[in-house]
Amino acid sequence: MDTPQQGVVLVVEPLLPQRIRRPSDALRFLLTLLALAAVVLMALALQRTLNGLETDVQAGTGRAPALLSAVSGLLGGVAVLVVPVAFAVERVFHRDGMRIAQGLIAAILALLIAYTLDEWLVRAGPAELVQLLTGSRDVEPLNSVLTPAIAYATAVRMSRRPQWRALMWTALALDVLALFTATKVTALGVILTYLVGMAVGFGTLYGIGSANTRPPGSAVLAALRRLGFSPVSARRVEDDSSGSRRYLIGLADQRRLDVTVLDRDRQVAGIVYRLWRRIRLNTETRRRAIRSLRAELEREALMAYAAQAAGASLPRLLGTSEIGTEAAMLAYEHIDSRPVEELSDDDFDDELLARLWGQVRLLHAHRLAHRHLTGESIHVDSAGQVFLVDARSGEIAAGDLLLRLDVAQLLTYLATRVGPERSVKSAAAVLGADSLAGALPLLQRIALSRDTRTAARKDRELLPAIREHIVALKPQAAVEEVRLERFRPRTLVTIIAGALAVYFLLSQLSQVNLVSVVTNANWAWTGAALVTAAASYLAAAIMLRGFVPEPLPLGRTVLAQFAGSFVKLVAPAAVGGVAINTRYLQKRGIAPGPAVASVGASQLVGLASHIVLLLFFGYVTGTQAAPSLTPSRGLLIALLSVAVLFLIVLAVRPLRRMLTTRVRAMFSGVIPRLLDVLQSPRKILEGVSGTLLLTVAFVACLTACVRAFGGDLSFTTVAIVFLAGNAIGSAAPTPGGLGAVEASLSLGLTVAGLPGTVATSAVLLFRLLTFWLPVLPGWASFAYLQRHDAI
Repeated sequence: MDTPQQGVVLVVEPLLPQRIRRPSDALRFLLTLLALAAVVLMALALQRTLNGLETDVQAGTGRAPALLSAVSGLLGGVAVLVVPVAFAVERVFHRDGMRIAQGLIAAILALLIAYTLDEWLVRAGPAELVQLLTGSRDVEPLNSVLTPAIAYATAVRMSRRPQWRALMWTALALDVLALFTATKVTALGVILTYLVGMAVGFGTLYGIGSANTRPPGSAVLAALRRLGFSPVSARRVEDDSSGSRRYLIGLADQRRLDVTVLDRDRQVAGIVYRLWRRIRLNTETRRRAIRSLRAELEREALMAYAAQAAGASLPRLLGTSEIGTEAAMLAYEHIDSRPVEELSDDDFDDELLARLWGQVRLLHAHRLAHRHLTGESIHVDSAGQVFLVDARSGEIAAGDLLLRLDVAQLLTYLATRVGPERSVKSAAAVLGADSLAGALPLLQRIALSRDTRTAARKDRELLPAIREHIVALKPQAAVEEVRLERFRPRTLVTIIAGALAVYFLLSQLSQVNLVSVVTNANWAWTGAALVTAAASYLAAAIMLRGFVPEPLPLGRTVLAQFAGSFVKLVAPAAVGGVAINTRYLQKRGIAPGPAVASVGASQLVGLASHIVLLLFFGYVTGTQAAPSLTPSRGLLIALLSVAVLFLIVLAVRPLRRMLTTRVRAMFSGVIPRLLDVLQSPRKILEGVSGTLLLTVAFVACLTACVRAFGGDLSFTTVAIVFLAGNAIGSAAPTPGGLGAVEASLSLGLTVAGLPGTVATSAVLLFRLLTFWLPVLPGWASFAYLQRHDAI
C-alpha cells in the first residue's frame, strides 16, 4: 500500500458502484410518457386539424423531384442502419461495449413494442386513432425501423456526442422524407414513433443503469491539492440530508476539512416533490425545482460567505472547486460537533435554547434566512456552542416572509423536543414577542420541513398549543392572514371530480332534450314537485331551530337555508350548508363552540334519521309483495355488505384512527348540546319533525317528478332511491354532489323499473327544482343576509 509520504493517500470509502440508476433518466422517461399521452389526446380532439396537416404534408412532399425522393430513400434507409453500427464499432474500440449492449437491448425492446402496438391497433385499436396513424392506407402505425433506431440512439446517449448526433439526425430526416414521399407514414405516426423510441430508450437506461461517472475520492483529493491543501487522510462519512457525499479530510498541518460533493446526477433527485411544492406554494416561499450544478455550488457558497460575514456560527467555507464536468465540491473547516437530534430532550437546557435563538437573530439581522432549521442542521459542540450547517437552502436578502418562516419552523421543531411553552418562552426571551406574533400566521403544516410536518401531523394539538402561548404573550397583536398555498390537494380533487361530473351531465343531456324535460312534463305534478321543493327549505329551518336552545327567527333562518343552496355551487353538498348555518348562528350571538355543536347535532340526528328511514323503507319495500314480514334478499345483502365494510374499517388501525379522528372533530361538543335541547320538549318536537319533514319533502318532490313523466313507482321505492343517492351525493367532493347525485338517482330509478329516458328526465327535473332553480333566490338571500350582517 502506498504511504502518504509517497504522495498517495488512501481514501477510506465504499467501492462506488459501476452502474447507477440516474433519477434524470426516470424523469425523462415519465415526461416522454406524458408527452405521448398528450399527443394522442390532442390528436383525437383535433382530428380535422391533423387530417388537414397530413394533407398539406403529403402535398408538399409529393412535389419533391423524383431524383430527390430516390436519393433520400437510398441514403436514409442505409444511413439509419449504418450510423448506429459505426457508433457501435467506435465504442467497442474504446472498450465501451456495455453501452452498445444497452443500446441493442433498447432496440430489441422497441422493435417488440412497436410490432405489438401495430398489431393491436390494426386489430382492435380505436378506429379514429388508427385512421390518424395510417391515413386509411396500408402503412405501419409505428415504423418498425425508426422506433428501434431512436431507442438505440437514446440508450447509448448519442445526443451527448455532437458529431454522431448530427449524423443520426441527418439519417432520420432523410429516411422520414423518403417515407413521406412514398406515403408510407403519417405525421402523427412519425411523432408517436419518435416518442415511443425515446420512452423505450430512457426506460432501458433507468432499468439497466448507466456507467457511474461520479468522481471517486481520489478525484476529490486532487481537487483539494489544486486549491493548495495537503491532504494526508480521507474518509467518507454519512451523506448529508440532500443525499450529497461527504468526506472527512485530514491535512498535513493537523487541520481537518469537511468536504461536500455535489454530483450532477443527483441534481434531479426528489424532483417530483420539489415540482409539486413549487406548483402548490406561493411565489416567495417556493424554491426552484431544478438548478444546474454550477448554480447549486454558487448558491451554497454565497450563503456560507454571507453567514460568515454576519458573525453567525457556521463552519467556515475554505474553498470550492468543480471536479471535472460531473461534480463540484465545497471544503469547510471541520468542527467536532453533533446534531441536536441526537441529544436527549433533557439536554435542551435554557442556555442551549438561548444560544440557538441567538444564532437565528444574527442571521435575521443581516436578512439571511436559513430555511432548514431542523435537528439535523443544528449542531452543538462539547462546549455547548451552537453551529448551523446545511445552508444550501438559505436565502440572502430575504424578505420578511422567509424570516418569519424560519421562526415558525424552529418554534415547531423545538416544541416537539421541549414542549410548546418552553419553545415559545425561549424564543420570546431572545427575539421578542413581536417577532413571535409575526410568525403566528405561518404556523401551518405546509410551511414546515418534512420531518417537522410529520411530527405536527401526528400531534394535532402541537400547532394550536404554540399559537395559544404566543397569543398569551401578545394578545393584542394585529396579525394578517398569510396564505402560503395556491391551492389545496382537496381543491384539485374537487376540480377533477367536477370535470368528470360535467362530462357525465353532458353525456346525459345529449340523450335527453332539456327543453322537452320542461315542456313535456305534466304541469300538475311539476307544480306539486315545486311546492315540495320549496317546503324542504322550511323543513331545514325548522330542523336547525330545533337543535339550537337559543331563539331563532323563522324568516331569517329560512333565508339562511336558501343562502346555503347558493353556496353549494362552489362547495360539496355536505360542506356548504354546514358552513352557512354555523356562520349564521355565530352572527346571532352564539359562541363558535356551541354554534358548531348545534349544527353538528342537527347533522348527527339527520344522519341517524337517514339510516333509520333507509332501513325502514327498504324493509317495507321488501315485504310489500309477500304476506310474511320477511326482509328482502337485497336488503340483507346490503346490510351484510355495510357490516363487513364497517368491520374492515375497525380492523385496520390507520382507517380506524382516521374515522375516529374525523368523527370526533365533526361531532365534538355535540352530546352536551343535545342534552341542552332534550330539556325542552318543544325543541325536541321541532328538531325531529323538521328532520322527518325535510326527508319527506325531497322524496315527495322526486316522486312528483317521476309521475310528471308518466312513471309509476311507489313512494317507498322512490324513498329508497333518494336516500341512497343523496348519501352518495353528500360524500362526493363535487359542488352540490354534481354528477354523483344524477348518476346514482338515474341508476336507482332505472333499476327500480323505470325506462332509462323517463328516469333521466325525472332526475333532471328534480335537480332543476332542488339545485339549479334555488340558486337565484339563494344568491338574493345570501346578499340580503350579508347586507344585514346576518352571516
